[in-house]
Amino acid sequence: MKYLIVGLGNPGPEYELTRHNIGFLVLDKIAADTGITFSTKKLGDMAQGRLKNKIIHLLKPSTYMNLSGKAVRYWMQDLDIPIENILVITDDLALPTGKLRMKTKGSDGGHNGLKSIQEILQTPEYARLRFGISDEFQKGKQVDYVLGQWADDEWKIVKEKIDTAAEAVKSFVLAGPAVTMEKFNRG
Repeated sequence: MKYLIVGLGNPGPEYELTRHNIGFLVLDKIAADTGITFSTKKLGDMAQGRLKNKIIHLLKPSTYMNLSGKAVRYWMQDLDIPIENILVITDDLALPTGKLRMKTKGSDGGHNGLKSIQEILQTPEYARLRFGISDEFQKGKQVDYVLGQWADDEWKIVKEKIDTAAEAVKSFVLAGPAVTMEKFNRG
């Protein structure tokens, strides 16, 4: 069985450790844990590995956040992966820093990456793991905030929660969404 795990973010070193790139950071942790490396492919950086008897494909789209759906659709079709085996990892302003929330469907919540995926796939019914980045920014400063670096006190929390998010992704693949939501949506 194959899975496509998509971490949302923006390519390039200037975005590497920004709040908006938490999806890329979680995929980096999973790749490190499983001993796989990314290579540049069409529409993104890809890594392929195994979790027990499951094949995982990790995708960091190179399309920038607002066009993420293009990369998701391409790799979903190219790898012949059903929508129920797709998980998208994204930042979420509505959750406190480091809070994790997995859902199997839902709205885009105003997130341009999720909006692109839903428009292109023509459904909101795909799993997503939302990683809280909080909404502690001044009015009119949302773009600066999400594209900004983590403060030192936030980064301490985030580093630990990246590990937890990686475990949640592994649970999604190995145990399924229901078990994963029960275990990881509590904290």
